[in-house]
Amino acid sequence: MLSDSERSFLADRRVAHLATADRRAAPHVVPVCFAISGGTLYITIDDKPKRRGDTRLKRLRNISENPAVAVVVDRYDEDWARLGWVMLRGRAEILEGGAEHDDAQALLRARYAQLAAMAIAERPVIAIRIERSLSWGDLSVPATG
Repeated sequence: MLSDSERSFLADRRVAHLATADRRAAPHVVPVCFAISGGTLYITIDDKPKRRGDTRLKRLRNISENPAVAVVVDRYDEDWARLGWVMLRGRAEILEGGAEHDDAQALLRARYAQLAAMAIAERPVIAIRIERSLSWGDLSVPATG
């Protein structure tokens, strides 16, 4: 589903923006860390403070009510010839445990060193089953040497 240039662009970017909506279609957008394996994008819930009390995060409540989501990964540059973005649309699932949950957490830990110090093993993972990708602009990535 993802083109080679989209996949390379996503691998090079560090932050995505997850858009969810509740049952009344009220939108909610948050920046997230992510990893992709096959046709699924994974997002963990980390230890950074996000909530008060035991209230479940808005993004998780929204997914429970309405699993249709979008993720945008972009690059801004003062040279507008370098602008680019990839948007992924799909259906999200909340993984509370199991092999896929554990594999996703390992994938995310490998991508983000900051997660090594966080107790994320018991936290949910958002698994987005990518149904459609759209992209625009310059998706090139710097050559590594």
